[in-house]
Amino acid sequence: MNRRHISLGVAIAVIWAALFLAVKPFAGWLTGGVFGLSRNSRLGSSVEFFLYEGPKVLLLLLAVVFVMGIIRSYFTPERTRKALSGRGEFKGNVMSALLGVVTPFCSCSAVPLFIGFVTAGVPLGVTFSFLVSAPMVNEVALVLLFGLFGWKIALLYLGTGLVVAITSGWVLGRMKMERWVEEWVYKTGKAGGSTNAGSVKFQERIEEGKTAVRDIVGRAWPWVLAGIAVGAGIHGWVPENSMASLMGREAWWSVPVAVLIGIPLYSNAAGIIPIVQALLAKGAALGTTLAFMMAVIGLSLPEMVILRKVLKPQLLAVFAGTVGAGIILVGYLFNLLM
Repeated sequence: MNRRHISLGVAIAVIWAALFLAVKPFAGWLTGGVFGLSRNSRLGSSVEFFLYEGPKVLLLLLAVVFVMGIIRSYFTPERTRKALSGRGEFKGNVMSALLGVVTPFCSCSAVPLFIGFVTAGVPLGVTFSFLVSAPMVNEVALVLLFGLFGWKIALLYLGTGLVVAITSGWVLGRMKMERWVEEWVYKTGKAGGSTNAGSVKFQERIEEGKTAVRDIVGRAWPWVLAGIAVGAGIHGWVPENSMASLMGREAWWSVPVAVLIGIPLYSNAAGIIPIVQALLAKGAALGTTLAFMMAVIGLSLPEMVILRKVLKPQLLAVFAGTVGAGIILVGYLFNLLM
């Protein structure tokens, strides 16, 4: 990386920071000065929320995806499989959950990853820890949570997500349910993968970052804006008392109901976080809201449909039930402590 690249990187970072700092006053000016809406009215509050959160979240998403695209160029499926194979149960669960945070795989990659891990000799429980962690405890969720709520909430989500991934994978591994994996999976040869990630030039890694922005942000931005629009509606129009009673800590049934509501929904972290922000602002309990978010990201119906290709119904039901129980326990725990 030469001086020109460094100078260009610094200039882009400065421009990004200036835009990020200008979003809030610009949203207020548009709402009141251009649209003539009172910021204290329901409509004005919703409009300002959307105008502020939309650009802010997209700017965060651009930066995170670009940086992580560079970092992810150091990881390949083959390297990940080699790192996980041959590990003991609990140690393997911990390592696979941690790798899930930084590797470039989501629920749409579940089938080829599952086949590759199983045929490489990775224990079933260790594989499940990775499959839970990769979509749920991803870097986009963590950075956006940090930007919107601060480091405590981001760290809380990281810790609880890893606990769910590690524990559910360990429990499933101890149950010895390999017989409920579809037979054709074991007949599939080892999936190939590049092992020369370390020889890639830095300029090529920059291109990987650009490609990640085009692929991920290009696909995700409608979901992001849709999530922010829902959050804006909640922020401006949903009464605080009703949300507090529905998702508050006093209602014992709020956590399992939040998980059940979250399962059929389909969204990524960037799309669901603005909704989470609006729910918390309206009085929803932190544990209930985190359980809802985890269910949407890590236990979604589309992921279950994809996993059905490699798991028999019995194992799929046990997998969903184990992860769901872990998410519910996390919700109750933080409603009790926070």
